[in-house]
Amino acid sequence: MVITLILTTIFAKWRGYRIKPLLISWDLYPLFLYEMFGIFLQINIFLNNYTFVKWATEIKSFYMLLYIIPILRRKLFKPGVIGSCFILTGTFLNKIAIAANGGKMPIYPTFSKITGYYNPEMFSSHAGIHILGTSSTHLKILCDYIDVGYSILSIGDLFIRAFTAIILFYTIKSFRTKPLTT
Repeated sequence: MVITLILTTIFAKWRGYRIKPLLISWDLYPLFLYEMFGIFLQINIFLNNYTFVKWATEIKSFYMLLYIIPILRRKLFKPGVIGSCFILTGTFLNKIAIAANGGKMPIYPTFSKITGYYNPEMFSSHAGIHILGTSSTHLKILCDYIDVGYSILSIGDLFIRAFTAIILFYTIKSFRTKPLTT
């Protein structure tokens, strides 16, 4: 989700909001710490260490729970509800793809083959729910095919990441700074 955080921050800056308060806002520190942990996990996958993959679902759930802190502290209830609708939509789309493909989420690695993130060994006992997509894959449009080099995302995953973008943007906006005028 690092890319989502960076792009949202750039968007907020482009909209004229100050970014500096992000660095002193304690309610975002747990998210930043988690992102550092996420980078650690990605490095482990690049090094073919899949020890943590078996806990991926719990780790992602914990990450989403960390957003409760800025939502409550900054009273971002409306963005929280809207973002939650995005999570539900994304989860629903992912569940449809998984159900249509026998309980597995097909992936289509492209750029990850070049970066070294994709490794055929990933589909041994470590992969869990993911399988390599084939010509017989159903609902390919809902499967993981958006390859960013260190992760392969589905449309459902993009909806889930929209929650992150919404909460971060409204957190930045809540610093009570007026947009800079040019």
